[in-house]
Amino acid sequence: MTTTALIVGDLQAGIVDNYPFAAGVLPVVEEVLPAARASGIPVIFIRFGLRASGLDVAAGNQLISDLHGAGTLFHEESPETLVHPRIAPLPGEAVVLKRRASAFAATDLDRLLRAQHIDSIVLTGVATGAMIAATLYDASDRDYHVTVLSDACGDGEPDVHDFLINRVFPARGADVLTGHEWTARL
Repeated sequence: MTTTALIVGDLQAGIVDNYPFAAGVLPVVEEVLPAARASGIPVIFIRFGLRASGLDVAAGNQLISDLHGAGTLFHEESPETLVHPRIAPLPGEAVVLKRRASAFAATDLDRLLRAQHIDSIVLTGVATGAMIAATLYDASDRDYHVTVLSDACGDGEPDVHDFLINRVFPARGADVLTGHEWTARL
């Protein structure tokens, strides 16, 4: 029985279709997904969405306010927040809705992982400086082993991506591999 899960974060239609850095990681995720599934590794998709009403947007949180104000791009009911169709979840694969950067913040992700006896996660998605970093720190605090697939995540600021991937994440105990390196080990 595997103790690893693949996390695919924020690769939703509106983000992939509107942000070139996100579209750039999709081909790697398209290669990693079937390999994980064939190895029996559970895949959990994370999507970001805010209530259209704005009830979950604190007045003092400028970033979340800006995201909420970007039209329907980040409104939970919008088709733009669904997982991109090129990597659509298979029946039975979990999709977790989050409202902040970390995939653990006020979600049931930890419960899903622990129920499956998962103690190691592999992170993919966008953005490296947001969802990936926040989820990595949160997972580490919860005693999960973390691997980040360097070419299966991206950031609108390439220097931020490179700094996190090459310096910060390894210094925080994460394994950093390419998608090919990871799938070769399965």
